Amino acid sequence: MMTRIAALSLIVALTPAAVFAAPRVDKAAPAFTAKDSAGKDVALADYKGKTVVLEWLNKGCPFVKKHYGAGNMQKLQKAYTEKGVVWLSVVSSADGKQGHVTGAEADADTKASGASPSAVLLDPAGKLGKLYGAKTTPHMYVVDKDGVLRYNGAIDSDSSSDPASIASAENYVAGALDAVLAGKKVKKRTTKPYGCSVKYAD
Repeated sequence: MMTRIAALSLIVALTPAAVFAAPRVDKAAPAFTAKDSAGKDVALADYKGKTVVLEWLNKGCPFVKKHYGAGNMQKLQKAYTEKGVVWLSVVSSADGKQGHVTGAEADADTKASGASPSAVLLDPAGKLGKLYGAKTTPHMYVVDKDGVLRYNGAIDSDSSSDPASIASAENYVAGALDAVLAGKKVKKRTTKPYGCSVKYAD
């Protein structure tokens, strides 16, 4: 008869690789180093003293197109990077999956869309995505100047893919950033992210 320990071990072994725990809000954000679109190492520790946004990106996802097509994501990027926020767009799509890009392709996409992230991080192995428990594109995180995760979830309150819904939606990321920059507590610290599933390697 299979022992209880052996049975639990089997369950763990059979758990899909894409099932992972998300980091905890109000705890230290997981440290990482990843390559940007220019092949340069970018570490979270590089931005100590800065507020950091992590935005999971897949240019082929209709929900990403919703926010980029309407200029909403670009507007957020511009507004907050001008306030000193570091904005890191992360592409965790594996090679051969929707949204996968080379560094040159990522730079071309950034230019074509008029986006202004501080950097685009390429994560084809999905290590950074799984470290943060990123589930969807977009999936948004806000890390404060002390390296503490202050927000994890959706960009806003309307999970529709219709760009017309943006105007009436509550923008959770803007709310979190405004609070963090003002030294106040974020009211909505965790929300359910919506969008396409992150296209991790099989």
